[in-house]
Amino acid sequence: MTTEANNRMQRPLDVVDPQIAELLRDEAQRQATGLELIPSENLVSEAVLEAMGSIFTNKYAEGYPGKRYYGGCEYADKVEQLAIDRAKELFGAEHANVQAHSGTSANVAVYMSLLQPGDTVLGMALAHGGHLTHGHPLNFSGRMYKFTEYHVRKEDQRIDYDEIEKLAQDHKPKMIVAGASAYSRIIEFERIAKVAKAVNAIFFVDMAHIAGLVAAGVHPSPIPYADIVSTTTHKTLRGPRGGLVLCKAALAKELDKLTFPGTQGGPLVHTIAAKAVCLKEAMEPSFQSYQKQVVANAKALSSAIAKAGFPIVAGGTDNHVFLMEVHSRGITGSDAEKALDRAGITVNKNAIPFDPLPPMKAGGIRLGSPSVTTRGMKEQEMELIGAWVAEILSHLGDAAVEQKVRKQVAELAGRFPIYESRLRGSVTHARA
Repeated sequence: MTTEANNRMQRPLDVVDPQIAELLRDEAQRQATGLELIPSENLVSEAVLEAMGSIFTNKYAEGYPGKRYYGGCEYADKVEQLAIDRAKELFGAEHANVQAHSGTSANVAVYMSLLQPGDTVLGMALAHGGHLTHGHPLNFSGRMYKFTEYHVRKEDQRIDYDEIEKLAQDHKPKMIVAGASAYSRIIEFERIAKVAKAVNAIFFVDMAHIAGLVAAGVHPSPIPYADIVSTTTHKTLRGPRGGLVLCKAALAKELDKLTFPGTQGGPLVHTIAAKAVCLKEAMEPSFQSYQKQVVANAKALSSAIAKAGFPIVAGGTDNHVFLMEVHSRGITGSDAEKALDRAGITVNKNAIPFDPLPPMKAGGIRLGSPSVTTRGMKEQEMELIGAWVAEILSHLGDAAVEQKVRKQVAELAGRFPIYESRLRGSVTHARA
């Protein structure tokens, strides 16, 4: 390599693109001085970051280990095989495909490998805790397949398993989908599996939110009951942004074919390397302790908010997430999100079951504990945070209250540092 080429390759980001470099520092500062309560977000370890930003970014590897369409894949093969083997071991699955770029692309592969356009599917309504890919009419799932929705009960906001059984008998779906993006109680996979078997339906579980809890044994696993399971590798699994699919051996060939070449081209080998790292981390004893604390923290946070007089959907939580109802206090979820953001507390507006408000305003907000638990916070910190959330929303739009809480948030965040060296413009230390 010539001196000129070598210099070009080794120029730091600050020199190549100072605007992006500055935005990276701004985001590092935002994360370091605030509290992330969005339940689908987490903080990865330095090891995951290192793999994600690795030399494998340069490599194309269409195909699968030992069956590539490009040369030079001997190390890419080993990386992907490690990720596959670790996913199978961690979750007790017969087959794993680790190539999905996201949870949505994982679900695309699942549907296309097992369904035909127009097939009937039974899935959880988005406003009751489901996900866009579980049949929302604006999503590909609702456009390609004939979805029927099941719901939670009005009296306790818990999944209506009797309704699932009745709808399955009435509609005879080709597939039943379980899993949620905003449901705070244990999902009874065995019960739904029995319904699916009774109507000869495929049972598909999207465990994207609870995968880390499942891996640690603090939530029942769908693997013994489902025909096929998808997940993201971020969220509670605390890995890079990406997806994977686990299935019975009998479905492996069709799943792999519909992932590549069916719905994707070259896999992101650097992301697969980072997935392998997070799966290894999830096998460590400390990961189980972490997930137990995630649940304990979510319970403590929801209890603190409930004590302040704000209703919690389904009365509490069994996992990492819960919904806080705000519309009965004359507040929209959108306004609540913005007010908390000004105080350094990040949440997201969220529809609640039987919501009287449109989705972009929403009658609630969604909160979770994975990120703050990764930082090392425990129940006493959750009580503080819960009190701050209630104080902000009880004095909506009060700049003085927001500024006071913002200072308290920054002080707490400073006691639990993350990615400290990113604030100095480099990546040499991470606390996870």
